[in-house]
Amino acid sequence: MHALTNPQTWISLLTLTLLEIVLGIDNIVFIAILAGKLPAAQQPNARRLGLAAALITRLLLLASLAWIVKLTHPLFAIAGREIAGRDLVLILGGLFLLYKSTTEIHEKMTLEEDISGKASKPGSGKGAFAGVIIQIMFLDIIFSLDSVITAVGMVDNLYVMMAAVVLAVILMLLAVNAISRFVTEYPTIKMLALSFLILVGVALIAEGLGVHIPKGYIYFSMFFSMAVESLNIRASKTRTRRH
Repeated sequence: MHALTNPQTWISLLTLTLLEIVLGIDNIVFIAILAGKLPAAQQPNARRLGLAAALITRLLLLASLAWIVKLTHPLFAIAGREIAGRDLVLILGGLFLLYKSTTEIHEKMTLEEDISGKASKPGSGKGAFAGVIIQIMFLDIIFSLDSVITAVGMVDNLYVMMAAVVLAVILMLLAVNAISRFVTEYPTIKMLALSFLILVGVALIAEGLGVHIPKGYIYFSMFFSMAVESLNIRASKTRTRRH
């Protein structure tokens, strides 16, 4: 009860919730792109399950604070640089993001697609759906680790951390469908999103190797690019109507 009546608790909850939403933007973009490879009828379920997996992963990591702390202890050293468990997870996650984003861009740029003018057919069946969910869950661990370590560094109260994570995921759940529709409807926006994920992958690898890149720079670059491309899309629609 004392914590509920303490203004500092509510300030911490609000601040951490907003931070969790910002840190979850790359997660939403990744879920939107992966779910877009499925048939339209399966995409909402894939997005919901992806965010549900993110919620469960973050809560489990928060409940394992002792293990999280151990991940920062050095395991070995390479060229004088100490590598901890968290570093390995970030490097592997970054490499996976680079691979997936590059593969997606390659599919968009293939000669067959340019000639036919049609996108590759979405996967179907339980195997494709399960494969998308597994990939989302794997990246959820990477993104969740980052946000949980941030939460641990900001707030001491475990219940405040968990409440912030739940609120952030609920808000992301409300936004993911709109973001997914926007990304899917405009191929140029999807290409920008994939480029954004490459940037995030590079940042994860750099972080794992001890080179910190402030995320504010990354998010500002992406939002600025999205805003410019949105203006281009609007201008293109205006020209089409005039013609």
